Amino acid sequence: MNDSSFGTLDAFAFVVFAVLIAVAVIIIVSLGQLPGRLARQWDHPQASAVSVASWIGIATGGLLWPLALIWAFITPSRAAHGEANMINTAGVSEAASTESASSPKIPAREEMRP
Repeated sequence: MNDSSFGTLDAFAFVVFAVLIAVAVIIIVSLGQLPGRLARQWDHPQASAVSVASWIGIATGGLLWPLALIWAFITPSRAAHGEANMINTAGVSEAASTESASSPKIPAREEMRP
């Protein structure tokens, strides 16, 4: 009996090993795409960042991947982005400038005394 020959069981083992590697790669790629795909599906304003965080999480052994998945489910409010503050600030400054230009100046309390 020659131990160095390549037999049927060796070929079967290689096929099983190749299938296991292919399944592992498919699972890893599917998990890497999941948070970004969900974020794009729900029109998340930071979908690209969620996708990048997901792939970085997969590359680090899954440490940051749960955070990317949670981030895909959380839609930030407008106030968190500062959009509401910028809109309100712009609206107040425009209103103040139009009011001061169109309305007459009201005299101070001291100027109203006889």
